[in-house]
Amino acid sequence: MGGDLEAAEDVGDVGDVGGGGDAGAGSARGLESVTRHEELVRLLAEQFVRADVSLRELQARADRAGGTRLPRATCADMLAGRRFPKKAVMVAFLRGCRVPEQRLPAWERAWERVRVGRLAAMAARAQAEAQAQLSALATTTPPQPSAARTPVHFGTSATTPDPSPANGGTAPSGPGTNTAALPPQPDTPAEAAGQAQRETNGQGLPKTAEQAQQDAAEQGQPKAAGQAQREADGQGLRDASEQTWQEASGLGQPRVGGQAEQGVDGRGRGRRWSFVVAVIASLTAAALGLLVGLWVPHPATSGPPGRFVVDDGRAFGPGGASRFTVTVDPANTGVRLTRRLDAGIGRQQAGITVNGTPAGTWQPLPVQRAHRWQDQSVDLPPSVSAGRRSLTVVNTFVSSDQDFNEFLYVVEQQVDGAWETADTLDVGPEHLDAEAAHGYEIIGPQTFAGTQEFTYPPPDGRP
Repeated sequence: MGGDLEAAEDVGDVGDVGGGGDAGAGSARGLESVTRHEELVRLLAEQFVRADVSLRELQARADRAGGTRLPRATCADMLAGRRFPKKAVMVAFLRGCRVPEQRLPAWERAWERVRVGRLAAMAARAQAEAQAQLSALATTTPPQPSAARTPVHFGTSATTPDPSPANGGTAPSGPGTNTAALPPQPDTPAEAAGQAQRETNGQGLPKTAEQAQQDAAEQGQPKAAGQAQREADGQGLRDASEQTWQEASGLGQPRVGGQAEQGVDGRGRGRRWSFVVAVIASLTAAALGLLVGLWVPHPATSGPPGRFVVDDGRAFGPGGASRFTVTVDPANTGVRLTRRLDAGIGRQQAGITVNGTPAGTWQPLPVQRAHRWQDQSVDLPPSVSAGRRSLTVVNTFVSSDQDFNEFLYVVEQQVDGAWETADTLDVGPEHLDAEAAHGYEIIGPQTFAGTQEFTYPPPDGRP
């Protein structure tokens, strides 16, 4: 599909699909049943074929309209199904294909259904992956406790009290006693120090021969090799253990003294990390599912309030104003102006003039956080509309927490005692034709131009 689109870019003639008006009617009927990305792509491709236009021309038309841009690569990816388009891009593409304005809402509803389906599928996949990780973690065999380890000491293996007579002990005797393992007894402090130095050198122990000799001389009695070795070993074990801990912590490489324990701890940490990752994935899936639930449009139980609406609009700040012209029946005895606004922005206030005459004020409304769409109405004085066929309305900024926004204007009139709709202005970058037909413009700084997705308050007035 992508190659065909690139070829059509310059040729601009890829044939006809479906043939004429019947195909257009069939496409309109098919839109109401679209729920998948592939179905939406197929219908967009049909519109492109019927338009008999190149991607370069579509881009040029969008540039001339001044709204959403249509890069050729973006259109090619959209028509080939490689990328799900933004709604604004899809609408600009359809306008470039000369799709009538009255058919665009059906396309927008189809896009919303496809988007909801894609979000739900993403949530389901994330939840399935999280469940798989949790199941794998639950079936993993827990680490078995290691067998009792014999302490490995740094230095010599003499760890029992010195049984030599010089230290008040009795030399061991009897069967099974390994007398050869006992070191020879030193006769002088110098010999004891030298033996300690020889046994401790190369082990990273801090006690030197001079220190051992000085200690023996201060005590006034010869130290046996076993006692000197125990002192040296005691210090060496502390230093070597500290070194082992530091190296294992810094480099992740345990020394001999703690190798088995570090291995078990490493496996335990790995499983703990797997559990943490699985829990995070599960929470992410749940959060995504919640967002999908909030995004899905819920049909209204009665009337417009409570319904989900996607609409584009504009806003202006201090020093700004908007101006547009609407048509009315000269026989009217009253005109009502209703504005759709984002009530999540508080204290929006603006003055209203009609044909240069002050006609009212858009009063501030309470801030709405949960259901942000609001419809606000102002009844214009009959004197400003009686006998006129058109009204030029100017809204001038007075105050707001952020800016003054407007998405839709509905003009109602009273004729022969009955209220009816006289005109409608849909504001926003996706409704440039409607804006042009009503001479809509923003005077001064424009602070927003885009699409919002909110709900109206439910009909029973619940928050």
